[in-house]
Amino acid sequence: MNNPGAPFWHVFVPKLASVLRRGYGLPDLRADLVAGLTVAIVALPLAMALAIASGTTPEKGLHTAIVAGFLISFFGGSRVQIGGPTAAFIPVVFNVIERFGYGGLILCTLLAGLMLIGAGLLRLGTLMKYMPQPVVTGFTAGIAVTIFTSQVKDLLGLPIDKLPGEFFAKWQLYFAHVGQTNLAAFALALGCLALIVALRRWRPLWPGFLIAVVAGALVALSLDVPTIGSTFGTIPSALPEFAFPHIPFERTAELLPASFTIAFLAGVESLLSAVVADGMTGGRHRSNMELVAQGIANVGSALIGGLPATGAIARTATNIRAGARSPVAGIAHAAFLLLFMLLLAPLMRFVPFAALAAVLLIVAWNMSEIERFRHLLRAPRGDRAVLLLTFALTVAFDLTIAIEVGVVLAAFLFMHRMSEVVAVEQHVGLIEEDEDARRETVSDQRGRLPPEVEAFRIAGPLFFAVANRLDRVLDQFLRKPRVFILRLRQVPLIDASGVAALQDLFDRCQRQGIAVILSGLQAQPREVMEAMHLTTHPALLGVAPDFESALQLARAQLAPSGGPAA
Repeated sequence: MNNPGAPFWHVFVPKLASVLRRGYGLPDLRADLVAGLTVAIVALPLAMALAIASGTTPEKGLHTAIVAGFLISFFGGSRVQIGGPTAAFIPVVFNVIERFGYGGLILCTLLAGLMLIGAGLLRLGTLMKYMPQPVVTGFTAGIAVTIFTSQVKDLLGLPIDKLPGEFFAKWQLYFAHVGQTNLAAFALALGCLALIVALRRWRPLWPGFLIAVVAGALVALSLDVPTIGSTFGTIPSALPEFAFPHIPFERTAELLPASFTIAFLAGVESLLSAVVADGMTGGRHRSNMELVAQGIANVGSALIGGLPATGAIARTATNIRAGARSPVAGIAHAAFLLLFMLLLAPLMRFVPFAALAAVLLIVAWNMSEIERFRHLLRAPRGDRAVLLLTFALTVAFDLTIAIEVGVVLAAFLFMHRMSEVVAVEQHVGLIEEDEDARRETVSDQRGRLPPEVEAFRIAGPLFFAVANRLDRVLDQFLRKPRVFILRLRQVPLIDASGVAALQDLFDRCQRQGIAVILSGLQAQPREVMEAMHLTTHPALLGVAPDFESALQLARAQLAPSGGPAA
């Protein structure tokens, strides 16, 4: 996270420079090389699959993963971020190539890179996190459905030369050709899918994607199924030269919406990935430096004719689990990918599309976040409407339209809720006084806290624009408490993003052995939390009607007979 009052030069120092300045030894290098190799093995088949699904050639994905992956790690503001092409870009890239050609995509990627650099220099990294959770989940689940739809052709081995960009047009074409299903390709895809699922369950540390693709290629040698070689020929075993390709600058105005969408997706996904990495490592990323790095990476990718790139959440998590300690792991990942391409490019022509379809089906399932989607369906009616509308627009029309409509609808919903809050607060002021807020000052509160107990008061609506601040609450305490009292008397309403932020806070408390007590919960927040099952979280010790009751509950928990914190 960035401190708004930090000096300009401190905010824009890459994490790599900070790591090297503090000391970097041989054990660190060894750990980073192992992690980089592990991630490269995962990224190799994925980069090719993402490029093909985007409507271009497999080497474009490899070139992007190598060049953009290196630049993101070298300049980035996150210690263990892994960058490259991601599934979120597939529908946008496919539609841009279909409408404007590959030159149009390069211009979009270049403009998106410049937008990201500008956003970082203007310190807009924190603002990009003010995204309502229903909008994020809606378009993410919609992208997952779009990816699945794009893979039906290769899943069934249908003899279709060119797929249309529209969702319904794709399915009409599939139904028209379903009688021409290649049973061998379908069986191969199902076999690779089953192999990936089995490896994830019984051998989670093995590179399931790569094993499935290699196994599929070996089986495909004796089958009549489409492969990379039969469609694209041999993959070039070298990086392209940096060049300024022919770009349709006269169509810049038409391409601006798509460019903004790419920049938005790159910014949001990279910062989400950095937040996930922080949660796994306990570190803190520099969001504005991360945006600048994403911009530099996308400009670099455009200059070699590559695809848009961003931080990849799954690959970043793999990097952390493999023992990464610094951005050197991401640089090593790019170097290993380059080595693989130089040595293995002639063999990649034997990879069947059915195996790559199996890989992307797993990616789509992971992106869909079924449980989070179901969780949000228990949110208030307005949040459900934002979720479902964003999802439907992403699938049926366009991601740009979906994001615009989702954010605007969320803003109107917020204004409506704020008008209700004003009415409620005026009513409460006439009926009763908030004794909890009136009598207790901050100093009184601190003086009355027993040892190993901390308290924090939230005042005002807990909605999407402020929910992200909760992830810093525990870091404000010098010592980790055993009991944490969260005072919500002055929170008149909460939305789905607020519940998601509390869920993350509760999860973190549970991992650290901290029991949570909610104090002074009002009617609307209580109703929403109960509907979304937050009041049954294992970390929650109880809900107290006021601060005095919360203190009594905390003392009982810390008493010798109270047992350890939940």
